[in-house]
Amino acid sequence: MNENVVDLVGLLRSEVEALMGELGEPAYRGRQLFHWVQARRTRDVNAMSSLPRELRAVLVEHVGVSRPEVSRVQRSLDGTRKYLFRLEDGEEIESVLIPDDGRLTTCISTQAGCPLACRFCLTGLMGLRRNLRAAEIVGQILALQDRLEQGERITNIVLMGMGEPLLNFTQVERALRILSDEQGAHFSPRRITLSTVGHIPGIQKLAASDLGINLAVSLNATTDAVRDEIMPINRRWPIAELLGACRAYPLPNRRWLTFEYVMLDGVNDSREDAKRLVGLLHGIRCKINLIPFNTAPDLPDRASPRERVEVFQRVLHDAGLTATIRESRGWDISAACGMLRVEKENA
Repeated sequence: MNENVVDLVGLLRSEVEALMGELGEPAYRGRQLFHWVQARRTRDVNAMSSLPRELRAVLVEHVGVSRPEVSRVQRSLDGTRKYLFRLEDGEEIESVLIPDDGRLTTCISTQAGCPLACRFCLTGLMGLRRNLRAAEIVGQILALQDRLEQGERITNIVLMGMGEPLLNFTQVERALRILSDEQGAHFSPRRITLSTVGHIPGIQKLAASDLGINLAVSLNATTDAVRDEIMPINRRWPIAELLGACRAYPLPNRRWLTFEYVMLDGVNDSREDAKRLVGLLHGIRCKINLIPFNTAPDLPDRASPRERVEVFQRVLHDAGLTATIRESRGWDISAACGMLRVEKENA
């Protein structure tokens, strides 16, 4: 998009209203424009029929409505779809649509690549290429909505795709405010979940915000020695500090923190690990997602046997904790947890 053209997709409603004010228009024209872009997903300014023709003629010269380009769509045997998006500068990212029992969840990316190098995640092998702008985060949702099948509606958003959302907090916060705006797509914050590997300053920023979204923490180990090996961020913020931030995190009534725990054969899946996890999470209103590891040739670990995962779950249940085994979705198209990766042709 021309640098002299304002991309409306990344603007808050208040900013669109201010833009219209600069053009001598009342604030309600800004609300109309925001609604056309975010709720009705209209890209052609001339099609925004509630705006005066003269105003549309002016806007055509000054604003644009971006979308990431869909380069490839893959469909899993279980109905999961993975989308490869190409951004304006040539970087590529992936997003996923997951249908399940009347819900349609989208997993979106917040960075091109990721700098954190978790041992069980293919995205980390890319390294960090750059942060995404708010327009590119929101644009994923708009582009996916443009391609929904008859009768489909995105019900849930998870920021669990490429990247660590809290390392891109400013743009992520902006994108979430746009997506949850009642004049726009109006996604309920209760149906938006942000997943972090444990970036404590970001957790504290999220706690201080009024976003009201759900928080999921990727824990994956019960000792610092193991977590240091599989999640290098633990060397900066070890388990005790991370769980301290979690205990301080404000939870509305009937809301829970989620802890994600990828099950790695012989690494973090013993009965003793389960017992330690019970102790670590004592007093935290939470639920645990036990995630079968998705094996890949470039990753060193193996998946825990199903029987061991079920024993681990029983230990947590017997201690009164809510623990669910999350079934892998989209494995056959590398769309499952930890499998998103884009390789540059000349990398």
